[in-house]
Amino acid sequence: MRQDPNIHLDRCPHCSVAKPNLSQVCGAETRDSAQRNPRRWIGYSCRTCGGVLLTVARKTDGGWEDIYKIWPSSQVVDDSVPDRAKQFLNQAINSIHAPSGAVMLAASSVDAMLKEIGLSQGNLYSRIKLAAEGHLITNEMAEWAHEVRLDANDQRHADEDAGLPDETDAQRSIEFVMALAQFLFVLPSRVRSGRGK
Repeated sequence: MRQDPNIHLDRCPHCSVAKPNLSQVCGAETRDSAQRNPRRWIGYSCRTCGGVLLTVARKTDGGWEDIYKIWPSSQVVDDSVPDRAKQFLNQAINSIHAPSGAVMLAASSVDAMLKEIGLSQGNLYSRIKLAAEGHLITNEMAEWAHEVRLDANDQRHADEDAGLPDETDAQRSIEFVMALAQFLFVLPSRVRSGRGK
């Protein structure tokens, strides 16, 4: 992808809106102290959320290469996460602009992960409790999982005493689910792969 006045991404890494309108707002060219390693940095702003992302490209004899790095990068769910849990988590990430839905989808992903590791009896509350008692997750992780569960319940049952979540609340739920996925599936998969080599 070239550093043009507008760049095209599938989703904004800040608000996850599909096909964001990303326009250049700033730029700079830099070199190291020995005048080597020329790079061009361009910042692009999302017209939906106002978030800015930074891109970098290197210069070669033929001109500027394509973008090789973007910050922040979009959240990506690892392929080692089981499909149902992964689908719920991807949908939560992609709907962060609709925080109530994102929170409920995050809780659904937690539920799918616990079912995947063999905890299919009872409800989500009991599955979280069993996961902690069986030392499949830490007590702190269980407490955070319960917070995600309760936040989702507030939205699912339209609890009038509970406030509506904002994007920060949704991001916190997604952050936990990403951490749980790392703990239950991604790290064990990497350990198996590393030991296999």
